[in-house]
Amino acid sequence: MNQMYASYPSLRDRAVLITGGASGIGASFVAQFARQGARVAFVDLDDNAATDLIGSLGDAPFKPVYAHTDLTDLEAVAASIQALRAQTGPFGVLINSAANDARHSLDQVDEAFFNKSLAVNLRHQVFVTKAVVPDMKQLGHGSIICMGSTGWIQKNAGYPLYAMAKAAVRGFVNGMARELGAQNIRINCLVPGWVITPKQRELWLDEEGEASIRRMQCMPGHIEPDDLARAALFLAADDSRMCTGQDYIVDGGWV
Repeated sequence: MNQMYASYPSLRDRAVLITGGASGIGASFVAQFARQGARVAFVDLDDNAATDLIGSLGDAPFKPVYAHTDLTDLEAVAASIQALRAQTGPFGVLINSAANDARHSLDQVDEAFFNKSLAVNLRHQVFVTKAVVPDMKQLGHGSIICMGSTGWIQKNAGYPLYAMAKAAVRGFVNGMARELGAQNIRINCLVPGWVITPKQRELWLDEEGEASIRRMQCMPGHIEPDDLARAALFLAADDSRMCTGQDYIVDGGWV
């Protein structure tokens, strides 16, 4: 089936910051926004993947810019945002994408693991948001997209701290929507189901998983990273100007 997708004139020249943008869903965000003509900046730890991604986007109107950043180091995060802003201008869009759904049990959780898991999956969303809100106030508008997950909604086993963090992301979105909305800044939660990235395919997708997808999704086939990116384009563009404080679930109808 041939498919044609939307273009969003309001995203042209708009500065977009994406965390965890070098691979997986984050890389699709970078590519899709760059091809819309946005001025994309992203942070990650995987320099090789970031270089390859930027090299693949020679057709984009503006070449994305990248900063190697450990999101658990808040001083490094602040420095990277400042350096990237100098190259793109003030950020009108933020996508808090970075996360790690590493499997673990409660027996494995000690204080260090707890702190690291929350730093990777929750804390940076708060502090990166705090860092770009002044940009959006300056611009007079903004869109913040926080990545959630259906994993906690489904009561999935195998990653209790990840599930806790993703539930808390939803609380953060609700807690900020009214305050930011008064300043014409929108904040929403983009909630993926089981998105089949190369990592998921390598580590966790087996025949049992394929059977679960066939049984539980209303739509056939795999959810791809670009399915999330296209939803993010809408939430970032002016087309969604009155959408805030909401969950936008992209899961093929699983939940």
